[in-house]
Amino acid sequence: MNSHTAEPVTVSSVDLSRYLGTWFEIARLPMRHEPEDFTDITAHYSLQDDGKVRVRNRALDGKGELEESIGEATVVDPGNSKLEVTFLPEGLRWIPFTKGDYWILKLDPDYTTALVGSPDRKYLWLLSRQPQLDQTTMEQYLAHARQQGFDLDTLIRTPHTGRSTA
Repeated sequence: MNSHTAEPVTVSSVDLSRYLGTWFEIARLPMRHEPEDFTDITAHYSLQDDGKVRVRNRALDGKGELEESIGEATVVDPGNSKLEVTFLPEGLRWIPFTKGDYWILKLDPDYTTALVGSPDRKYLWLLSRQPQLDQTTMEQYLAHARQQGFDLDTLIRTPHTGRSTA
């Protein structure tokens, strides 16, 4: 079976309570709603009363101004490794095409590094609990992405300047 036509393989299970908290974006594939000059990108996940996950993405734009988007993620598989995320205003959340797939493709046992992508391979994020990730770990995770059929030619390394977005 060609790995580029089958869907990417996710991790078998995720302990959502350990996955919550703040992650730093180390690298990503380009996205139209996340300009290339953004720095210090973080994602903070917290559990809501309804069992869904609140997503708070923050970044500094090219002028150093804080940008924030709030969304929510819904687990769509028994192992908690596939989520649907939406970032639209609440009144529009029911529209099907506003959801994005957030699949956890690789996760270390300590929940300190994660590789997240979409099944169509258009989106990919390398996340870490720290603003920097050592080169060896980064290469291992990016190699995993390539094995899963992701094209990393346009990969963006996210700068972390030490300025806080927390």
